[in-house]
Amino acid sequence: MSDLKHLLASDLRDAPKQIRKILIANRGEVSLRVTRAAHDLGMKTVAIHSTVDSDSMHVRMADEAVCVGGPAGADSYLNIPSILSAAQITGADAIHPGYGFLSENSNFADLCQQHGLIWIGPSPQTIDTMGDKVRAKQAAIAAGIPCVPGSSGAVKTVQEGLKVGQEVGYPVLVKAASGGGGRGMKVAQDESELESALAMAASEAKAAFGDDSVYIEKYLTKPRHIEIQVAADEHGNVIHLGERDCSLQRRHQKVLEECPSPALDSDQRQEIGNLTAKAVGNLGYTSVGTVEYLYENGEFYFIE
Repeated sequence: MSDLKHLLASDLRDAPKQIRKILIANRGEVSLRVTRAAHDLGMKTVAIHSTVDSDSMHVRMADEAVCVGGPAGADSYLNIPSILSAAQITGADAIHPGYGFLSENSNFADLCQQHGLIWIGPSPQTIDTMGDKVRAKQAAIAAGIPCVPGSSGAVKTVQEGLKVGQEVGYPVLVKAASGGGGRGMKVAQDESELESALAMAASEAKAAFGDDSVYIEKYLTKPRHIEIQVAADEHGNVIHLGERDCSLQRRHQKVLEECPSPALDSDQRQEIGNLTAKAVGNLGYTSVGTVEYLYENGEFYFIE
């Protein structure tokens, strides 16, 4: 992710000129990167924080800071009314959501625009499609991108889950429909583990993203995790920025990202890059983003 600061800076540079102050609706590394990029462009920044993060680095680096709630993410970094109030109190012109938390919440993006704030990111309509992994998978299938076999939509009952497990075969992976970062993901090796996997994934997803919807995919045992980064503008221009290999993970959390991937040759790299750019253009996506695949036995499978 060494190029993330430059991508964020490009994203901010293309934003409307009236932006003078940005509220960063996030914390940690991404907040630091947005702050640095904004400062490089002469923009002021506002950090939000929970009661336990008041002395964090992202707070100290920002020009202003506002406490938006208690220690739990649901009470602070997912607290939409408090975040919007913080933007109004500080006179922010725009909101940058970073990644995770509310970055894939179309309601939040829409409310920002309704409150006269510039939303730095994809449109609420695009987030609705691509921010929900179930709908994103359906859109990918429509765009001709191969996907991991699994449920056609959200799985709401254990009985539905058992049926999917029988169809695709075990082991299966239960995944949160919203969010990312490896949260809300549980593996069921057989049907005896499925009920608890569904319950734990839904509970974790609710706590982390405010949405307990989950779906099921076939669990590939030895895949490579390949990500293609894209940049798209409002005129239909889309480029891909190559791939990174994120296969080294611990508990579904990425430990190391390698670029280029040692698993791909030049033909495979060109094939998946061009396919991704074309699909992103067809979907009407704008801004920067990442399309993630699993790669096993010479085949790519879209995951989110």
